[in-house]
Amino acid sequence: MTTTIKKGDFVEIEYTGQINNPKFVFDTTHQEIARKENIYNENTLYGPISVCIGENQILKGLDDSLENLEVGKEHEITLQPERAFGKKDGKLLRLIPSNVFLKQRVRPIPGLQVNIDGALGTIRNVTGGRTIVDFNHPFAGKAVTYKVKINRLLTSDTEKLYALLTLGLNLKKDAFAIEIKEGKAHVTIKRAVSKELLDEQDDRIKKCMSTIKDITFTVPPAEKNEEKHSHADVTSDTEGVHDHEHEPDHEHRH
Repeated sequence: MTTTIKKGDFVEIEYTGQINNPKFVFDTTHQEIARKENIYNENTLYGPISVCIGENQILKGLDDSLENLEVGKEHEITLQPERAFGKKDGKLLRLIPSNVFLKQRVRPIPGLQVNIDGALGTIRNVTGGRTIVDFNHPFAGKAVTYKVKINRLLTSDTEKLYALLTLGLNLKKDAFAIEIKEGKAHVTIKRAVSKELLDEQDDRIKKCMSTIKDITFTVPPAEKNEEKHSHADVTSDTEGVHDHEHEPDHEHRH
């Protein structure tokens, strides 16, 4: 019997995403592919992931495209820029004096990624003492193709809860202990998590799982660290720089 995916289903998937022009892999759930394509990140949890369809836990265009696909099969999905990382927006190109970077011992060169007041941008051009920084997503304007294998549907509440928490908190399954009884769930987390993050998980769980009427969390007390105030407004991937003259607005595993 053929089973297809519908909104609200929990599914376990594996995938690899590729930019179409020029062709290169930018995201994958497979560790061996990540290593082969030189995109391996030791902070990423590789392996199949479980998502709730319609919750945009993965790229929205990919999430939307999974509806009505058949479980147990591999699928190829191509997304045009507007359904992937957006079209290029000229308003997100900023002109910044090059001395902002130079006085902080960072030499602005095309292709260098910089973080300005929390906004990640890429230097596109440097001429006449001026640097153009592009705050569009690095893959804006690009069509992408995903190869997706839909392994199975998740059916038990415990599996679904693990799925939401591992992805929502970017923690391995063994970081949690879950108990569910008569619509009440209790989750013990082995590491400190902020109240704001727990509130987000609470909202998502109740939205995605109608069978869970109440949920409580037990977490270790947060370590009391001395509050540190950062004055860094501009940083590069390789060196730190500090400046207070520019405040652009700009806003991502998979």
